[in-house]
Amino acid sequence: MTGGFCDVSVGIQPERDNGMGKKNTVLTFRQAKEEGRKLTMLTAYDYSTAKLIDEAGVNSILVGDSLGNVILGYEDTIPVTMEDMIHHGAAVSRGTKNALLIIDMPFMSYQVSVEEALKNAGRLMKEGGADAVKLEGGHRVCPQIRAMVEAGIPVCAHIGMTPQSVNAFGGFKVQAKTESAARLLIEEALAVEEAGAFAVVMECVPAKLAAMVTEKLSIPTIGIGAGDGCDGQVLVYADMLGMFSDFVPKFVKQYASVGETMKQAIRSYIDEVGSGAFPADEHTFTIDDEVIDKLN
Repeated sequence: MTGGFCDVSVGIQPERDNGMGKKNTVLTFRQAKEEGRKLTMLTAYDYSTAKLIDEAGVNSILVGDSLGNVILGYEDTIPVTMEDMIHHGAAVSRGTKNALLIIDMPFMSYQVSVEEALKNAGRLMKEGGADAVKLEGGHRVCPQIRAMVEAGIPVCAHIGMTPQSVNAFGGFKVQAKTESAARLLIEEALAVEEAGAFAVVMECVPAKLAAMVTEKLSIPTIGIGAGDGCDGQVLVYADMLGMFSDFVPKFVKQYASVGETMKQAIRSYIDEVGSGAFPADEHTFTIDDEVIDKLN
């Protein structure tokens, strides 16, 4: 079995037409890899943002546990709960029509046992509206991946810098820079593919190594800080739009300064309320003077 590409693999469905275009599925990912088309993925954590991202045409929306940093204000992703992921996932699912919706499995939702991992993945599908789930790790999570795929739950793997292991790594650092570490990364990529993952995210991996892994795998690789040799890319939307300033990773390209635009708009609102320029006549509702006269 090679990463969900076997004809009998569970979770691969034909693309569905939803009236707005073709629904992205795990089959879309497989075909993109085969045809050499790059895949795009962005995070979202709420309905309005998801709707905008979906309408822009990305292949996949990831409800990442990065919501811990971006939405909830935590220093890392460790405190994020299943309830957090279900709550935000359900909101995103209501705004997503065409993109493949992937929801992260949070810290300790899949590590304890295969049975618990399967139960929690099922909750993300049933209650969160996920099309697929994502979990971090290589060899150690292959039993969980196999169980999920056998149960009909598509799985995206995540190797390299895995944020839930930030304390074990001693911080957010580039991974697999030594020969032994690089060999282990290749082995883990092949292992999650064999376990049935339909794609694998590689984070903070040297570009040449990521390109080598991409060549070895039959499933798509999605890079974040892993160079242009991957089959696709993922970014946190708040990073690429310049909305999150606590920390900007080296691998982020800011395509707009939306955060500054928002602050300028808010300052204008404050000024106009203070001066009385807002609300103007066009923002108000009328009532007959006769009614007002009778109230006096």
